[in-house]
Amino acid sequence: MNPKLAVLLARIKTPLTLVGVFLCLSTFVHGNGMVALVGGVLLVIGYTLMFVRVGQGDPPPPRTVLPPMNGRLVAVNSPADKVPSHGIDAYGQTYAIDLLVHPDAENDWRGVHSRPLARPAKTFPGFGQPVLAPADGVVVRASDWQRDHWSRNSWAGLIYLFAEGSIRELGGPRFILGNHLILDLGDGTYAALAHLKRGSIKVRTGQRVRAGEVIAECGNSGNTSEPHVHFHLMDSPRPLVARGLPFAFEGRELPHNCRPFTVTGQEAEEPQKEAEEAQATAEAQA
Repeated sequence: MNPKLAVLLARIKTPLTLVGVFLCLSTFVHGNGMVALVGGVLLVIGYTLMFVRVGQGDPPPPRTVLPPMNGRLVAVNSPADKVPSHGIDAYGQTYAIDLLVHPDAENDWRGVHSRPLARPAKTFPGFGQPVLAPADGVVVRASDWQRDHWSRNSWAGLIYLFAEGSIRELGGPRFILGNHLILDLGDGTYAALAHLKRGSIKVRTGQRVRAGEVIAECGNSGNTSEPHVHFHLMDSPRPLVARGLPFAFEGRELPHNCRPFTVTGQEAEEPQKEAEEAQATAEAQA
């Protein structure tokens, strides 16, 4: 597909969907079935465009990065099992992966439960866990005002999640990603870390970060069933028009779905501490 056409389609999918919803709902006021039909067509086109792959040609070689969390983790929707990993290419998430904390080695993680219908995010072991910079880079976007909602990991909750996700889709990437960070890793590569805890982002736009630096905390914001970190690489800082890029985790194979793996000892020293030590040294030399 021509890149300019792909970008155009990516930009118009949300407006088409919004207009379609408006026309369908307005039918209850004016009763014109033809208007509802047009709205339905636009709605279908808007959702269909989510599956249009932005960009063309073969992807570049995987870029090696650090896993964005420490601990005993479980991967879900992993590109090691299928691509696109989340079923769609929208928002540059062709090779995205979801990582959640699962410290219980005796019981396998289950994505869906019968009971309870919902739980507070703070009751999950991953909630509030440090999120690390996957590589050296510069912060180009930082947003953490959205609330951390209750879980949607019951059968009833998943039905609600699907309906809620359709509404979030109308608002564009920020309401799907929830609280999120986008880092410029250089060479036209950008990292997205999503579903972060409200108010937990520790860096600001324009700030340089180092691989392994704590930059936020795991949360349950945006389109998510339980607390986890969504991570992917893309070729643009704007998810709406970005093409997903492959990645590899340093020193390990890309994890497969629902297979636990442990990450330890990759957290960098706090930059504030280093800055204070450097300042003390400079004062002593003066």
